[in-house]
Amino acid sequence: MTIRTTLYRYRFLLAIAALLLGGAAIGGYFWYGGRSNTPVYREVKVTRGNIEQIVLSTGVAQPRNRLEIKPPIPGRVEEVLVEEGRWVRKGTTLAWMSSSERAALLDAARAKGEEEVKHWEELYRATPILAPIDGTVILRNVDPGRSFTSNDAVFVMSDMLVIAAQVDETDIAQIKLRQPAHIVLDAYPEAAFEGKVDQIAFDAKTVNNVTTYVVYVLPAKAPAFMRSGMTANVSFQIAVHKEVQLVPNEAIRQHGGQAYVLKSVAEDGSRQVEQEIETGLSDGKHTEVISGLADGETLLVPRLVTGGARGESRSTNPFMPGRRR
Repeated sequence: MTIRTTLYRYRFLLAIAALLLGGAAIGGYFWYGGRSNTPVYREVKVTRGNIEQIVLSTGVAQPRNRLEIKPPIPGRVEEVLVEEGRWVRKGTTLAWMSSSERAALLDAARAKGEEEVKHWEELYRATPILAPIDGTVILRNVDPGRSFTSNDAVFVMSDMLVIAAQVDETDIAQIKLRQPAHIVLDAYPEAAFEGKVDQIAFDAKTVNNVTTYVVYVLPAKAPAFMRSGMTANVSFQIAVHKEVQLVPNEAIRQHGGQAYVLKSVAEDGSRQVEQEIETGLSDGKHTEVISGLADGETLLVPRLVTGGARGESRSTNPFMPGRRR
């Protein structure tokens, strides 16, 4: 046998071995890959119910009108008649004060006895500090005997507390005046209450490249425990549809801007068909179906299965690009 003949035979054997190894690899790929991509579904039903679309926001309780009460002249507080948290009517006397001159005169009279003090108290009357509005005293900065200047706020009043909610600019177009809102204070999560949109700010605020607008929510009945500065979670009610068809969000897929679901056309789920549907509101978990389905129909939702040569988890979603249906 010549050297050339031996070389040809050696090359032929190498080619045969390469073909066998390649065929085995391809067969293994299709065997294991095909088995791991076998679709596995769970069934869901088309139901009826109510669905609500909301916009979520966080905010802070604060006075709608915060009014600082400053005395017209410097002096000294003689008597305080109200405490923080008390609601008073306009014109109510909050405290009695003496001007600096009266306070000095009374101090000098005390050295001569009580009769001298009473004489000057009747002759030189104290000045009342009056409530300028109907509202609640939310801050008291004075005590009897304390002196102050005309720049000091001796009381702070508020007509009512509102929630100043921060709404993202992408959602602000959906917020309207007098729109219903649901309020939950972080300090009292079990005591939710209702409100409505009272005012929408025209000036935006930008923090960390996020643009928001302040929306003031007026409680329908502010609870007694609400305090200025409390953090609140606000849900704005955008729309409510009652007794409509609902399907889970994971059952819906989009192709070219059109929504589809996968319907079972066999009792054992062995045959499926894509059904085009028209959708409406979504609350993040369920979506309203306007047309394309009947009540009680069975839909198929793909789920993850474990397979492959190494036991990796693979998605069997038939709507994903590159997956076999």
